[in-house]
Amino acid sequence: MKNFKLINTISGWVAFAAAAIVYIITLEPTASFWDCPEFITVAAKLEVGHPPGSPLHALIGHFFSLFASDKTQIAYCVNVATAIYSALTILFLFWTITYFARKVVAAKGEELTTGRAIAVLGAGFVGAWAFMFSDSFWWSAEEAEVYGFSTLCTAVVIWAMCKWEEVSDEPYAERWIILLAYVMGLSIGVHILNLLAIPALVLIYYFKKYQVNKKGLAIAMLVSIAILAGLLYGLMPSYFWLAGYVELFFVNTLSMPFNSGLLAYIAISAIALGWALYETRAQKNDTRAKIAFLVAIALSGVPFLGTRLWLGIVILAATALLFFYFKKALSNHAMHLIVTVVTMLLIGYSTFAVIVIRSNATPPMDQNGPDNVFSLMSYLSRDQYGDQPSLVYGPLYTAEYKWKPAEGGTCLPEEKIGAPRYAKKPKANPNDKDQYIITGYKKDIVYDDAFCTLFPRMYSQQPSHVQAYKEWAGEPENTVDYEPCGQQQSAQAPSFIQNIGFFFSYQVNFMYWRYFMWNFSGRQNDMQSMGEVDRGNWITGINFIDNLMVGDQSNLPDELSQNKGHNRYFLLPLLLGLLGLFYLVYRGKEGMHAFWIILVLFFMMGIAIVIYLNQTPAQPRERDYAYLGSFYAFAIWIGLGVLAIYRFLEKRFNAKISAVVASILGLIIPGILCAQNWDDHDRSGRYTCRDFGKNYLVGLPPNSIIFTCGDNDTFPLWYCNEVEQFRPDVRVCNLSYLQTDWYIDQMKRQAYTSAPLPISWDASQYMSGSHEVARVYDTKDSTKVDLKTAMSFVLSKDPRTKDQFGQDIFPTSTVLLPVDKQSVLNNKVVPAHLADKVLPVMEMKVGSQITKSDLILMDILKTNNWKRPVYIAATVGNSMYNVRLSDYFQREGIVNRIVPVKMEEGTNTNTAAMYDNLMHKYKWGGIQNSKVYLDENIVRMVSMFRMQFAGLAEALILENKKDSALKVLDYGMKVVPPTTLPHDYFTMNMGRFYYELGKTAKGDEIMNAVAKQSIKSLTWYAALTPKQMRSASERIQNNMATLSNLLYFADKYKRKQIVGQYSAQFQVFAKVFHMQ
Repeated sequence: MKNFKLINTISGWVAFAAAAIVYIITLEPTASFWDCPEFITVAAKLEVGHPPGSPLHALIGHFFSLFASDKTQIAYCVNVATAIYSALTILFLFWTITYFARKVVAAKGEELTTGRAIAVLGAGFVGAWAFMFSDSFWWSAEEAEVYGFSTLCTAVVIWAMCKWEEVSDEPYAERWIILLAYVMGLSIGVHILNLLAIPALVLIYYFKKYQVNKKGLAIAMLVSIAILAGLLYGLMPSYFWLAGYVELFFVNTLSMPFNSGLLAYIAISAIALGWALYETRAQKNDTRAKIAFLVAIALSGVPFLGTRLWLGIVILAATALLFFYFKKALSNHAMHLIVTVVTMLLIGYSTFAVIVIRSNATPPMDQNGPDNVFSLMSYLSRDQYGDQPSLVYGPLYTAEYKWKPAEGGTCLPEEKIGAPRYAKKPKANPNDKDQYIITGYKKDIVYDDAFCTLFPRMYSQQPSHVQAYKEWAGEPENTVDYEPCGQQQSAQAPSFIQNIGFFFSYQVNFMYWRYFMWNFSGRQNDMQSMGEVDRGNWITGINFIDNLMVGDQSNLPDELSQNKGHNRYFLLPLLLGLLGLFYLVYRGKEGMHAFWIILVLFFMMGIAIVIYLNQTPAQPRERDYAYLGSFYAFAIWIGLGVLAIYRFLEKRFNAKISAVVASILGLIIPGILCAQNWDDHDRSGRYTCRDFGKNYLVGLPPNSIIFTCGDNDTFPLWYCNEVEQFRPDVRVCNLSYLQTDWYIDQMKRQAYTSAPLPISWDASQYMSGSHEVARVYDTKDSTKVDLKTAMSFVLSKDPRTKDQFGQDIFPTSTVLLPVDKQSVLNNKVVPAHLADKVLPVMEMKVGSQITKSDLILMDILKTNNWKRPVYIAATVGNSMYNVRLSDYFQREGIVNRIVPVKMEEGTNTNTAAMYDNLMHKYKWGGIQNSKVYLDENIVRMVSMFRMQFAGLAEALILENKKDSALKVLDYGMKVVPPTTLPHDYFTMNMGRFYYELGKTAKGDEIMNAVAKQSIKSLTWYAALTPKQMRSASERIQNNMATLSNLLYFADKYKRKQIVGQYSAQFQVFAKVFHMQ
């Protein structure tokens, strides 16, 4: 077919257009939960998001935001950007599939027959559209996250390398490699996942340029790993690490301004790269060219793996020796290409300048404050998230410290002291000169070797993780001996077999293959799984197989059978992909080359990420989005499966007809994926994130302060505050961030119309390394201490206020906060009927230790003196702070106001404010419409609102406001109907309150519905195997508790028919589940 190239190009754009239409139709019209509101805010205002940043994503998102007709449309425009990125991914996937398809169906230079051309194009459409409609990619394409853009970068570099392969023998073919390097540099400004495509790119180069053999293949893979390491552990961290030395010299020694050294280093490295490019291009002097090359590569940071100076010197010295003893080891042309590639990588990487520039502008969101090279290095290395142990050798979760002798006959944990941490010196006045000071050193606890192992996979010592390790791998099997402080002791430790077992069962199987099968076999439901039989597993859609894996599929509870995430593909995408894989294996040299390239991409974007992430159990959400590149690779095999069908048919029928039939049969796969996935990927009409974010803010008095803690009660509020400018007078303060100096700095600055937070500490008191945690002095006879005295004690530099290790001490377990009653009354902190209950002093219990965040929180309460209303989001658990404030919470909906009144259960609700919020002010994001898709995360939040309706009704009944209570119950059932959220424990409570109000018919309707649902669920659980039943024990207990309480209240309110109808069944289930 002579015009195949044109048809292939047009067909690719057709695939793009279809994807763009689908994604734009189904995307969320506003912000989504998790990181999306933050990314939209960053894009709209070019602010600084969470580490390690995605500046290119922000820049292009900002460009799309400029097309918004008003501020409420900005989120939609940024979401459209993701839809376009994702549609472009489908475009390049199509062209990549047709590239590999052409390679295996026709020899180089051979013109495709019409039949083969149709088959090749059919393969492109089938593979591209299968990926387009796949569960994980479709979901990522509809929201302002980075993974759609990151997958596009991967698609572009793979396609660019394929284009190079096609023209590699032509002049200027290397421009494709240079373009590829630039895109890869840019992609770091989106997500580093793209770098994992390097081994596949190296294989394309190797297969084209070298005679293939096992030794050569092994060397090629080692070279690819070396390149990957050079970028990931060399160039990316070490460029700024080297710049840090220059910055320190310019600022501390030469008394130059902050960032002068960084700018100087950028200029020096740019000159060095330019010199190297000139010398290696001009080829006038080989020695000068080699020196220029070494200088340029050194200044790029590539040789200094892991920011190790000695290693960089060794690598550079070895390279120099290689140059001068083997003069033809590296030609000028090769050096020129390497320097060009490194230059393009750095130019792409330069998007991170946006981070530093915007941080210096002190925007309201400036996470980690990366306004200088040292804070930027911390930002890029994600220091705030803590370190993971080495992937090669490290401790297991039962590990004990290695101890060393200390003064006074005591012992201290042994620490490995690392590099110093530099920060800007706080200035007493603006005229002080700029200077960096050391705030501490990187420290790593050294663990006893008896508890360490090769390839450690179970390392976290968080209690929740420890429990989960035991559930996945069993109780520790080994007994190990160790000697803390010379005392012989023994302890339990997991065996190496258990360690490897956890790797395969949890990290590989549960956290990768389960996601893989979601996309190509079927998905049980959209509920997050922790390993339960009834949540988030993969299925086939073939009942006799699924019955064995996840229980009887013929009588599923409604919450499972009616879940929109219940998607069945009948293994067809998986089988077609495997057919494509094996087809390549038997298609000669070109087929095997394609097989290895795709296999390496599949592995590096899948299992290699599993190994690198070393994930702990009990993740806060599903992580399938991390493996999109692996699913992308498998989609190539799906497309090539069409060629296998074509080859089978071609032997029996006309080639053209065979190609058409094979393509049509293949298109059944994306058709099934589209049909099954549409209802749980159509997010149109859903405004829950925006509206729920506004609900936190809408009822707050002017100039309020609200404390939050997690992604989903912080980022939506930031979005509403900043992008839509909704309640910009309210200051949202995240308690987990309040532990850091950079965030306290931001809270002390004006933000829009929100005044600075009333924090009395100066910068030197809260800078990093100062007062991070204090041990609470708690004895039976310890006295209560007022907050001002306790705070002065902690902040004191007197050694007598520290323990023997120099750690801060908080002098009491009960702190007193004197209350200015007049200020309370003047600022209307409490309703009029509580004025006489205002306490003269608030007593607050503290835990065994108190953090900087807790101290700043108490300082805000003290310094504020009730002038500004202070709230804590209802989603903030007590574990998020070590000061007991819940005794002083007054409920006003999904926010709790801190008031100087001792609140008791049942009387802690400001019913007037809460009624106004729930009945008039709160918006519901379209949840009343059963056609609007609500995922499990949103369902949990909707359940919280149902709980609020029930709680308000109870409070109104206690105040004898029964008419209002009835209105609340009716409205609650209207805005959160059973069609939106199936009946649950809180619905049962609403039925109970209907009884209390004399509305027995409504109460009976709810109680019957709840009972039938619980019984149906329990019937299904009772048929499970014992192992499956154990995994679902929490849901079984919830249903039993709901049914038990339902029968109790039915009996209490004399609903004999309900008691008689369900009590016998309850007793049967109690015996089955051993709960009697």
